[in-house]
This record gives sequence, C-alpha cells and structure tokens, in this order.
Amino acid sequence: MLGVVSKAIVALGMAGAALVAVNTRSFAGPETATFAKLGDETSVPYGWVDFCQRYRGECQDDETAPQDIELTAAVFRKIARINAWVNENIDPVADADHWGSVDQWDYPTDGRGDCEDFALLKRRMLIEEGFPRQALLLTVVKEKNGDGHSVLTLKTNRGEFILDNLSNEMRPWTRAPYRFVKRQSQQNQNAWVAIGPPTSAPLYVSR
Repeated sequence: MLGVVSKAIVALGMAGAALVAVNTRSFAGPETATFAKLGDETSVPYGWVDFCQRYRGECQDDETAPQDIELTAAVFRKIARINAWVNENIDPVADADHWGSVDQWDYPTDGRGDCEDFALLKRRMLIEEGFPRQALLLTVVKEKNGDGHSVLTLKTNRGEFILDNLSNEMRPWTRAPYRFVKRQSQQNQNAWVAIGPPTSAPLYVSR
C-alpha cells in the first residue's frame, strides 16, 4: 500500500542486527511500567480527522476488544529496532516547511516528517509486524514549555511504554518529560480519551 513502509520493513530486517546491539538493554526491572489513568472521551485532534479523510481505509470506525502486547524480551527488541530505525531514517522537519500547513498528520513517504508522522509510521510498521492495532495508540502530550508533541503509546502486559522521535529508548510513559493529554481509545481508534486530570489540549503538535 505504502512504498516507504514496505521498503522500511525490508531495510529493517537487513539492518536489524546492528540496531539491536546499539538500542536495546537487558529486559529487566526498568522495563516494567504502570498504566495511565484515563478520563472521559474527549475531542479528536484535527490532524487525525484530516489524516482519515485521506486514508479512509486505515480509519475504520469499528468497536474492538482491547488487546495488549505480550512484552517478551524478543518483542521488546523488535519494537526497539523499529523505533530506532524510524528515528534514524526519517529527517525531522516542521509541518509548515514540509506540507505548508500548521499541523498535518501524514506518512513520511519522502523520508521527512515531524512527531506525528514518525508515530504514524511506527504504528503502521508494528501493525505490519503483527502487533494489535488496539495496543498502538497515537498520543498527544505537552512539553515542559507547553508546546504540543505526539508519541506512540504501547499498551503491554508489563505496563505502558512510549515510542518518541526525540529518543531511541522505548521507555515507561512515566519517565517521559511530558504532560500527557489524550490518546486513542483501545476500543475505537477514532475515539480519543483524556489522560489524567483535565487539561487544555495544545492547538497543534510539532517536533
């Protein structure tokens, strides 16, 4: 469907051994996380709505049973490789410079993108690798300065982890320096739920 995704998966397999040594640690205590406290259903980011207008086949509005990832050492290494590969092979660029838009969510098919584009590609690649969509949740956060940012939350049997274009480390969500705002629901990818105490959402996400 998407040439860059297929090519990325092939390249990932070729480069995987090298990335394992660099980007994974021992699967032990630090790789146990907690679960975020979720609030009510909330507003859907404009970027996701616009993305779905262009990729209707990927935004089915169906109710699904929640599924978590069984986080074994092998699974951890596979996810870490994908996270590192995308971070190292996509060049970061602001939406204004890339798309001529303040906030556009898209696949980085030309090898460039900002935070949500990184997250979308990681999500697509993980789905292609057989991971359940219900456990791969696009997430909006705020940085310390209040700027909007996007990461990918992974729901696992060992807690919740995030994949971030600003770090090659697959880390527990509580160790990320962000204020978590909202994310996709496990039951319906087109529904979004608040995370933690109510807070205003950023107008757009960047970086």
